[in-house]
Amino acid sequence: MIVRVNGPLGGQVTPPPSKSAAHRALICAALSDRPCTIRCDMVNDDIRATAGCLNALGAEISQNGVCYNVQPITKVRHNVTLDCRESGSTLRFLLPVTAALGRTASFVGSGRLPERPLSPLYERMVEHGAVLSPQGVMPLMLSGQMRGGTFRLAADVSSQFISGLLLALPLTAEGGRIELTGRVESAPYIDMTVQTMRRFGIEVRYTADAIEVPEGQHYSAVDNLTVEGDWSGAAFWLAAGAAGTQPLTLMGLDYAGTVQGDRRMMDILRAMGAQFIIESGRITALPSVLRGAETDCADTPDLVPVLAVAAARAVGETRFTGVGRLRFKESDRLASIVELLDAFGIRSTVGDDTLTVYGNPSRQPSGTPVRTDPHHDHRMAMAAAVMAAVMQQETLIGDAGCITKSYPSFYADFERLGGLYQVVEY
Repeated sequence: MIVRVNGPLGGQVTPPPSKSAAHRALICAALSDRPCTIRCDMVNDDIRATAGCLNALGAEISQNGVCYNVQPITKVRHNVTLDCRESGSTLRFLLPVTAALGRTASFVGSGRLPERPLSPLYERMVEHGAVLSPQGVMPLMLSGQMRGGTFRLAADVSSQFISGLLLALPLTAEGGRIELTGRVESAPYIDMTVQTMRRFGIEVRYTADAIEVPEGQHYSAVDNLTVEGDWSGAAFWLAAGAAGTQPLTLMGLDYAGTVQGDRRMMDILRAMGAQFIIESGRITALPSVLRGAETDCADTPDLVPVLAVAAARAVGETRFTGVGRLRFKESDRLASIVELLDAFGIRSTVGDDTLTVYGNPSRQPSGTPVRTDPHHDHRMAMAAAVMAAVMQQETLIGDAGCITKSYPSFYADFERLGGLYQVVEY
């Protein structure tokens, strides 16, 4: 699908529920002792992938309006096929969970998912009893049963590996301890996993260099759970307000009460000169004069595409560090960001672990539409739309439908905020 978009944007919008929180809640609920209801006001392809895989494992998860009714896994099913679609979280969380359950399974997926790395999680699982076919090729075959115990894991590769093991450890007879080596990257995502497990009755002991799940525990369902608003999705509108020409208000976000790391979007934009009005349940991003800054994004890699858009409208250079892992997302995001910026006449450079954007706030729209290709990457497609809005530049986005992975109503919200949105070709 190709769409035509343009700006400016302003008004009020409610971001979708956090898919990161939804993944964790669905998994814990499916592993619990009794049924649970999870309110999730919007679903996306990644959440559907996790729900579908849990159903294949023996849960009964059905959607009733804005709620998921979760009947936990009670049946022992072997030789199941788990379709993770393009969701790295689904694969990396459910691979160790399925191994701890002792199920025989075939993991399949699409897009770049087969290429996304599984080491060192793969090796640690094998050391603890799982039998896996060679990684890098799907289907990925799993048999055997993963034991608990001590797992030594590099913490600077992917927090999803740590979260997957944590979710699996209560299912083992031994419990376990994850010893972390190196700098922990994307630490807030681990915090989110620990918080969710605790809500479902699991004791987790978390220190600077290790996380321990004592043996003999079982997940206990909560009566009702509401998935909180998504700061990753909100980041696009925060940037649109701060780098645009009209105030933009976001509803339903809790800055003080969340452990989502992407709430740092506000802090990073503030460091660049952005101004906000924070009220109960409302955050308004005001049009601001942005300045270049330096930011470590190792804990918040998903923010970099839209932060690059804000940096394009800032005075001076903006340097993002800790971004090397972006090469292994749905696209090579560093290459995709450079390509997007170049399409709008914004210069940028990439190092091994850095991205530098040379802002040009005086750039004027051209009479010729800009054409962009998000390379089937949902965050790049949304970043392109926000770029069109803040530059007030007519833009054609190819493969625009890839936003369904995380934010299916993005273009509807874009139009609701006053932007031009038109489907040109299916």
